[in-house]
Amino acid sequence: MISWAITFLIIAIIAAVLGFGGIAGTATGIAKILFLVFIVLFIVSFIMGRRPKL
Repeated sequence: MISWAITFLIIAIIAAVLGFGGIAGTATGIAKILFLVFIVLFIVSFIMGRRPKL
C-alpha cells in the first residue's frame, strides 16, 4: 500500500514539473488517501497483533 502512495506521489511531482496541474492535483490527492489508509491499516494490525492469545 505504501508503494502505491509513493508511486502516485512521484507521478504528481513529475506532472507538476511538466505543467500538468490537473493530473498533479489528482495524483497528489490519491497519494494522500492511500497514505492515510496505509497508516490506519498499520495501526489496526499493530494493535490486533499485540492482543494476548486465548
